[in-house]
Amino acid sequence: MKLTEKLALAAMHRFDPEAAHGLSIKALTMGLAPAPGPVTSPRLKTTLAGIDLPNPVGLAAGYDKNAEALVPLAKSGFGFIEVGAATPRPQPGNPKPRLFRLTEDKAAINRFGFNNEGMEAIGMRLSQRPRDAVIGLNLGANKDSADRATDFAKVLAHCGAHLDFATVNVSSPNTEKLRDLQGKAALSALLAGVIETRDSLSRRVPVFLKIAPDLDRAGIEDIAAVAVETGIDAVIATNTTLSRDGLHSEHKGEAGGLSGAPLFEKSTRVLAQLSDLLEGQVPLVGVGGISTAEQAYAKICAGASAVQFYTAMVYGGLSLAGDIARGLDELLARDGFDNVAQAVGTKRKDWL
Repeated sequence: MKLTEKLALAAMHRFDPEAAHGLSIKALTMGLAPAPGPVTSPRLKTTLAGIDLPNPVGLAAGYDKNAEALVPLAKSGFGFIEVGAATPRPQPGNPKPRLFRLTEDKAAINRFGFNNEGMEAIGMRLSQRPRDAVIGLNLGANKDSADRATDFAKVLAHCGAHLDFATVNVSSPNTEKLRDLQGKAALSALLAGVIETRDSLSRRVPVFLKIAPDLDRAGIEDIAAVAVETGIDAVIATNTTLSRDGLHSEHKGEAGGLSGAPLFEKSTRVLAQLSDLLEGQVPLVGVGGISTAEQAYAKICAGASAVQFYTAMVYGGLSLAGDIARGLDELLARDGFDNVAQAVGTKRKDWL
């Protein structure tokens, strides 16, 4: 990490976490961030659900909720970017404070509750997106919606023309009863509606599904079955957890979803189980606890075709994107792999 970035992070940590988050977005839009461009090499170039990626290291949803910093993020080293979550109507989210740093644990707890400016404002920004980047949108539902299942399709219908992929997010723990939509029957119906909407668009947008790390074995088996039956294009494993095992920081008891380092093993085990069940029928994106190239590589070896991270930037800065991608290139070379795809799932059994 460069000295200037280290100093900037130290300054940010003097602010309330949500205020610091907003300041970091503002700094990006002002050009005050690393901009090496997408890090790539013949070994790092890969495909995910038919999408060509310069490298398999992506930005997870939740950082740029309102698609305000698309241009600088596209130049920051990531291979792909996911913004949102977006809901049909703007909503303020849950009362503040709702974001907490767990510095001792290199983690965070949030209970934002899908705060965003709504699909019209976000869609307008996406319409002006850089075309040389891979950009997806996390689809959400309004808290007070009479029919949450249709909200996801509404956002896709409005924004789909400007997306490289769209993610159905039924795994946030911060909207009451949202995770109930992960049940087999409800999820099948919801995804059928989203895919019907996708098929009505002028161009095909791959549809991903983001799941929780707190599913039991039966729940994971149901997700695998639904993924195959509905024909979705990828599964993102996983969102934040409700678990608080092994935490030490003062905010460990706050309600909300836990992200960051403590999630790594839990999310990787869910990823490996899904990989084992799906046997390559649906590609996977590994998320949860990544802060190093070694952890990104572990996710790939457990079954992920690509990875995402976000919370690690709170502690390691935006330059982590390029650092992880370059480190991943070296690890693939060390183990004799010519490309990312060759490494996918090679150590899955270690996590089962």
